[in-house]
Amino acid sequence: MSLFWENIFVETAARYSVAVLCLIVFLAIFEIVTKYKNWEEIKKGNFSVAMATGGKIFGIANIFRYSIEHNDTIIESISWGTFGFVMLLIGYFIFEFLTPSYKIDEEIERDNRAVGFISMVISIGLSYVIGASIGQ
Repeated sequence: MSLFWENIFVETAARYSVAVLCLIVFLAIFEIVTKYKNWEEIKKGNFSVAMATGGKIFGIANIFRYSIEHNDTIIESISWGTFGFVMLLIGYFIFEFLTPSYKIDEEIERDNRAVGFISMVISIGLSYVIGASIGQ
């Protein structure tokens, strides 16, 4: 049985499955944190929400990429991926805090594409910074 778990295809499928499951959980948390409903807004064609959500998906996936690359076990990868997600979430709150003249969520819900784009780039950019420190 140990040969089964050491097979690269089995290990890849396991890590993939865990990363997708974590992605779903983390997106659900973002859904709770934002004032708008991501998937309803995307269904309506709100491109700003799509960009912001796409940035979050890319950011989470990128963090897991680094986490998988630098850790031997799935548990370590989940731990670092979760830590990275928390850091990404903190980045979201910092972005909201640094723009007191308007509310990020309200602007994205109104389909302000400039704010949606910046939100996407922040998520992607922070994922590289977070990922670079994983497994050091």
